[in-house]
Amino acid sequence: MKSLAGKVALVTGASRGVGRGVALGLGEAGPAVYVTGRTTREEEAVVDLPGTIHKTAAEINALGGRGLAARCDHTDDEQVEELFRRIRDEQARLDILVNCVWGGYEFYNDGTEYWNEEGFWTAPLSRWDRSFQAGVRAHYVSSWHAAPMMIAQQAGLIVNISFFAAQRDDKGVAYGVAKAADDRMAACMAHELRQYNVTVVSLYPGLVRTESVMKAAQYFDLSNSESPQFVGRVVAAMATAPNMIQRSGQVLIAAAVARELGVQDIDGTQPRPISVDEA
Repeated sequence: MKSLAGKVALVTGASRGVGRGVALGLGEAGPAVYVTGRTTREEEAVVDLPGTIHKTAAEINALGGRGLAARCDHTDDEQVEELFRRIRDEQARLDILVNCVWGGYEFYNDGTEYWNEEGFWTAPLSRWDRSFQAGVRAHYVSSWHAAPMMIAQQAGLIVNISFFAAQRDDKGVAYGVAKAADDRMAACMAHELRQYNVTVVSLYPGLVRTESVMKAAQYFDLSNSESPQFVGRVVAAMATAPNMIQRSGQVLIAAAVARELGVQDIDGTQPRPISVDEA
């Protein structure tokens, strides 16, 4: 893995899940990595899962990077503005932005009977709102702040963590439409930023062994699964790959990029890229 020493990355929504893994995978390459989220103490988390921004930052430090925890609710524009002001003041640059933060999953812990829903008309309207406010809009706002910094550097990488639901009809209306919006956002931003040598892509992980997946591991076939850190290793490889600007605007599958760039998972395996039909 090529070094990212001297570079600065921001991973949003990194208390746990794919965001935490991306932060760790980047941290291995040695940059300063800002990790955001709302959870600073596990007992105050809105989900019954382990992880805080401080734990993620400490794990980055243990891997040889520099983890910097920054509490931020990405639905609050003032908090996001303060986050980017801190990055500008402390680093005067931003090389990598990975938009992982997301909303709309509250049905797992808010009492909504998701599995008993018969269609989008029986789901709460709040699911649509959260998917766009804490997901799509949050990605837009962070990219809006990051773009001027990257334009000034004439270099940068913005990654929207998306998913195959954008291309399927059976993953829920709010979720599918929001992920499709994320993909289109990346394509349109890429068009405007290409002249400044800033790359923007959507990245699809496969089945990732997040805390929530492992909590329900008996329901999954994990034989071709990915560690959360694997996704971060892919992003790190993308950040140092020559001519990545040629892929700007595209939807990329993490495992396919890994094969192309020679990235292995933390256990030495090479996950197989899955198709839309398998997702």
